[in-house]
Amino acid sequence: MVKNSFISVISQKENTETRGSVEFQVFTFTTKIRRLTSHLELHKKDSSSQRGLRKILGKRQRLLAYLSKKNRVRYKELIGELDIREKKTH
Repeated sequence: MVKNSFISVISQKENTETRGSVEFQVFTFTTKIRRLTSHLELHKKDSSSQRGLRKILGKRQRLLAYLSKKNRVRYKELIGELDIREKKTH
């Protein structure tokens, strides 16, 4: 598995932030999602992992929705750091 540069950036923040913060939870879900996605590329018929991936995606989606309602600035910063959402081109 390939470690991305954002992992080291947010891992350094882990020492200062609490592990219960929304940002940290979204970060951990994102790393799990990327790990499961690479696993499913090799094992396409692994339905247990597919189900787990869908559950984690739903949890992350709910946390991001909560964060976007509560603090739009932190939401946009987090999306930018993790490179989650596609950029809209109009």
